[in-house]
Amino acid sequence: MAKVIWTGPALRDLEFITKYIALDSPRYAERFAKRLVRTPRALRSHPRMGRVVPEFDRESTRELIYGAYRLVYEIRADDCYVTAVIHASRDFLQHYEAREGDVTD
Repeated sequence: MAKVIWTGPALRDLEFITKYIALDSPRYAERFAKRLVRTPRALRSHPRMGRVVPEFDRESTRELIYGAYRLVYEIRADDCYVTAVIHASRDFLQHYEAREGDVTD
């Protein structure tokens, strides 16, 4: 069974998104964050269930969609590392590559 590990950059994305939503509704922000964190749990049993990220076309870099957000993860050995949470309207490559050296903390 694979582990699902949230990286520092992904946790910072989640924190930023949650704080932004909380400006309008703290209650909804909390609910959103809880549901988003639960989204990748199924990866423990099915690490390849997400689609390959089209911008990279690498089997090991995949994503799950939660609402308007792309939850990006990398499969390394037997584990899944959540590396980013990006709103679908954002420039994916610009956001993702800006933190490329920071995906494992």
